[in-house]
Amino acid sequence: QVQLAESGGGVVQPGGSLRLSCAASGFTFSSSAMNWYRQAPGKEREWVAGTSSDGGIKNYADSVKGRFTISRDNAKNTVYLQMNMLKPEDTAVYYCKPPRPGSWGQGTQVTVSS
Repeated sequence: QVQLAESGGGVVQPGGSLRLSCAASGFTFSSSAMNWYRQAPGKEREWVAGTSSDGGIKNYADSVKGRFTISRDNAKNTVYLQMNMLKPEDTAVYYCKPPRPGSWGQGTQVTVSS
């Protein structure tokens, strides 16, 4: 079964950076696109960024374009989200997931606050 383990969240000041990681197992990672999502308190979960199976295609939500970078290491079955110039509105629980039905991981909390 698909297992997803997000990590790397924390508390950071506005303008700061964090790098999230997501270790995946239970499917052929190197053949699968991967996405990052986030859910802020009281809001719907939203898509943040996505990458193709080989990492050659990357897409971003307008709200994070130019500040966040998605990448992946297929040898490690891991996808990353480098987040720079963080803003308070980036505060959320961040999740990774392949574009297929299944359970979500536990997510990792990102809090941007002074």
